[in-house]
Amino acid sequence: MPYLAKILLYPVKSLDGVEVNNAGVLASGALQHDREFAIFDDRGKFVNGKRHAKIHLLRVQFALFNRTISLQIPGGDSQQVFHLDDQRQALEATLSNYFEFAVTLRQNSLMGFPDDTRSPGPTVISTATLTEVASWFPGLSVDEIRRRMRANIEIDGVPAFWEDRLFSEQGDLVSFRVGDVDFFGVNPCQRCIVPTRDSYLGEAYPNFQKIFATQRQATLPNWVAASPFNHFYRLSVNTQLPLSSAGKILQIGDKVDILL
Repeated sequence: MPYLAKILLYPVKSLDGVEVNNAGVLASGALQHDREFAIFDDRGKFVNGKRHAKIHLLRVQFALFNRTISLQIPGGDSQQVFHLDDQRQALEATLSNYFEFAVTLRQNSLMGFPDDTRSPGPTVISTATLTEVASWFPGLSVDEIRRRMRANIEIDGVPAFWEDRLFSEQGDLVSFRVGDVDFFGVNPCQRCIVPTRDSYLGEAYPNFQKIFATQRQATLPNWVAASPFNHFYRLSVNTQLPLSSAGKILQIGDKVDILL
């Protein structure tokens, strides 16, 4: 039986995530605290893994209740702790010094900063899928693939690529429910350069994208809707949530049902 096995939030876009037992749904359909903050340069561009591999070297821990971030700079002697609201300027100064250019930390508590603003709901993947993908890359663990894919919701009790049932032909949404939270599955998530890199060191895995696309095509279940795959460098499912789900809570162990 499909069930919710993991919830991962990424309070600052592109930095380490935090695993939680439950998460609230915002009116936008995003999860509370997910990508709530993002780092920007002085041109208003994201400072993220797509543009700055150096970001992979930063280690962070979050205390969501206390609104603090513990930051470990490479080569630093100890973690530095900042309050995300009261000490934001000090955090910005530390990050600017690390990146060697001025950055600011912006907040969007209504929707966060998703890659796909049309589908700001949590991304969905299965544990079995992560295990299968890890088997394609000698030396990479399931947890490393999890860190590279950065999905929010992980479903267990299902075979690999089960989540591909959560999208249909282009333009058709698939209704499903996690606990009492309603979702619409939209499409398979197009991956960027980030999964090709070591999530701790930023070093590229040789031919990662080519290997991934070849294996993804070879293992694509024959029942999967083909039209969303203009290429096979896609994994996990983008979602939207109806306004009726706002204020509800996702909880580890929740049953997952695809609705007819």
